[in-house]
Amino acid sequence: MTIPDITKAASILQSGGLVAFPTETVYGLGADASNAAAIRKVFQAKERPYDHPLIVHVATVTQLGDWAREVSPQVLQLARAFWPGPLTMILKKQPHVLDIVTGGQDTIGLRIPRHPIAQGLLEAFRGGVAAPSANRFTHISPTTAAAVREELGSRVDLILDGGDCEVGLESTIIDMSGEQPVILRPGMITRAEIEAVLGVPVSSLRMDTPVPRAPGMHHLHYAPTTKTMLIETGHLPGFLQTLQPQDLPIAIVALDESLSAADNIHIEKMPLDATTYAHNLYHILRTLDHQEFKRIVIEAVPETPEWEAIRDRLMKASGSSARLSQPPAT
Repeated sequence: MTIPDITKAASILQSGGLVAFPTETVYGLGADASNAAAIRKVFQAKERPYDHPLIVHVATVTQLGDWAREVSPQVLQLARAFWPGPLTMILKKQPHVLDIVTGGQDTIGLRIPRHPIAQGLLEAFRGGVAAPSANRFTHISPTTAAAVREELGSRVDLILDGGDCEVGLESTIIDMSGEQPVILRPGMITRAEIEAVLGVPVSSLRMDTPVPRAPGMHHLHYAPTTKTMLIETGHLPGFLQTLQPQDLPIAIVALDESLSAADNIHIEKMPLDATTYAHNLYHILRTLDHQEFKRIVIEAVPETPEWEAIRDRLMKASGSSARLSQPPAT
């Protein structure tokens, strides 16, 4: 990516246009966070409900005060430990922050991304860029420029191509606007890592809250258009035995190395470590979604802390409120 590309992208943002750009998590669909008309274009391009708040990306910690009216010592601790990086903090907003950015709430989500193209764009723009993932609402988040083009096409004015995203899952979101830190969306920065920095317990918000406090809280999110289901490892063999010809072909996204492909049953073997699994997940789901399977079946992942964000995304992709403990009907 060249300096003229970054300069052009910053100019588009300044004129109220939309720019898709890579972060270390996923590609974002960016607009000037101080321009209500530009922000409306984001919602229209994504077909996203207006009550879902957006994350504002900035280049430096010194810009926090431009958007948040309370920047506590704890916030600065987290900033020093994890920024630039895949952590979003929810803070009390400044009065001038647009309601369309915050979903009408009194808080704002702020992040400093680590990707050099995102950093270059933010430095050139010199303001806040509101940027949800560059996909249509509830669809799989894009981790390549090609996926952005597939999702949004001409709805975006410019796509900055930064290759594959390093992390591959959306940022951890932590609410720092109240008395106790609360994780609103798990990410690859874990609860334990945050607690180690803050020295206090961190809780999680119930996912059935009626008002979306942060992006990614809809019960169906990050989802293929193909019917997708989540199933426990121990129930996979029994499930396979129930399949009838009319149920096929299907794809199984599996950790179980003993599973073998069969007629009209495609096995997608996944990495056994959480970091690589997260990096690969959305690309694999998007690829399978293009192959006209009747169903995508995902084997549930371990219940350990490093897999928490992946478990969250798999439940959202399948529309599950909990891991499946019984073999689902076909």
